[in-house]
Amino acid sequence: MSWTRDSWRDKPARHIPNDYPNPEAVAAVEAELATYPPLVFAGEVRRLRDSLGAVSRGEAFLLQGGDCAESFKEFHPNNIRDTFRVLLQMAVALTFGAAMPVVKVGRIAGQFAKPRSAPTETKDGVTLPSYRGDNINGMEFDEKARTPDPQRLLRAYGQAAATLNLIRAFATGGYADLRNVHKWNLEFVSGNAQEGRYRVLADKISEAITFMEACGVEGEDVRAIREVDFYTSHEALLLGYESAMTRVDSTTGRWYDTSAHLVWIGDRTRQPDGAHVEFCRGIENPIGIKCGPSLDPGELLTLLDLLNPKNEPGRIVLIARFGADHAGEGLPPLVRKVVAEGRDVVWSSDPMHGNTIKASSGYKTRPFDAILSEVKTFIDVCRAEGAFPGGVHFEMTGQNVTECLGGSQEISEDDLSWRYHTHCDPRLNATQSLELAYILADRFKSFRSDAMNQHL
Repeated sequence: MSWTRDSWRDKPARHIPNDYPNPEAVAAVEAELATYPPLVFAGEVRRLRDSLGAVSRGEAFLLQGGDCAESFKEFHPNNIRDTFRVLLQMAVALTFGAAMPVVKVGRIAGQFAKPRSAPTETKDGVTLPSYRGDNINGMEFDEKARTPDPQRLLRAYGQAAATLNLIRAFATGGYADLRNVHKWNLEFVSGNAQEGRYRVLADKISEAITFMEACGVEGEDVRAIREVDFYTSHEALLLGYESAMTRVDSTTGRWYDTSAHLVWIGDRTRQPDGAHVEFCRGIENPIGIKCGPSLDPGELLTLLDLLNPKNEPGRIVLIARFGADHAGEGLPPLVRKVVAEGRDVVWSSDPMHGNTIKASSGYKTRPFDAILSEVKTFIDVCRAEGAFPGGVHFEMTGQNVTECLGGSQEISEDDLSWRYHTHCDPRLNATQSLELAYILADRFKSFRSDAMNQHL
């Protein structure tokens, strides 16, 4: 089937706003974006696909995390740094426990737009368009802010470019050097149980590097110690923006979406005959597919046929998002079918979206125990069905927020109002994120121990 970067426009497109006051202005912004420099490069995307191929073979683990929805208001280098270093800490814990490389992918530098369950919102008898993300409209409940504005796409591009520039500096400029592992701790984690465990782990890493250097292996000469590969991702929701950022790679002649290294199709936009699947089938980037309770095995195979007809490794990440109460029932048929058909995919768990509740105080939140429960069920199901539980997908932040209940901090409903800053969905804070990473690391360490005993 023929494909162009605009062939999606002939397909039904859900959750793309069609209420811009001036469609010509939208087209002009998209045309301008098409002349802007790429945010990521084809060679970087190919490296990520190779790394995800290793995940699909059970040789690496995928850690994907970041904000539920980036905002213009919270755009600050300290916020970017703090999220980046929490992901580094989580990756270190997982690398140590799983004894394998961790592929680090941020929900960052482009994760602005969000699908909404209703197109409008009503307060005190006033009905306005729903807030859809800062690259579409504003969060303030007034007519001007809620009117979609295409100029926001240009601001989102600029913020993504600046974010990527800072992340690249952190990843390759010395900040991510493992010899700085003790400097990555966050001030507000001080005194928490996770701090003590992290310091023990950091001591072990420092001792190992000291030993290597004593043997003549200088850390400065080992890239894996000195730098990290860090990739970006977001939901490919606003297809006008995505197609404007899609370019032909001069070395291969293939199309790459240069807005991010990895993009995913949401649970609400994965219709096989829809615009989002049509767009994603023609780009070379790794594609995530959110898999929820409404997805049956037959439709999943249809999606895989469309998006990865050659069954190439590292191309597809299946992101399970069922909720703790439904994962044990809904996930096994999908995994079983994909394994039986010999499809090469990465299985990842998104334990956030299916576990959202409303507290009695009115705040939308997520219980830590439910998040943990779904991750454990995901791992158990994958292992039982012969698949590798290859990754996790968290909505989290490096800020000291109180948005998710529970964890070692024992955040209660009364605590939610203290630091509830999210523009959209509740996020894990740094302490909760690290706690989950340690629990996962312990689980993988247990698997390795069991496998070793069986071998003996």
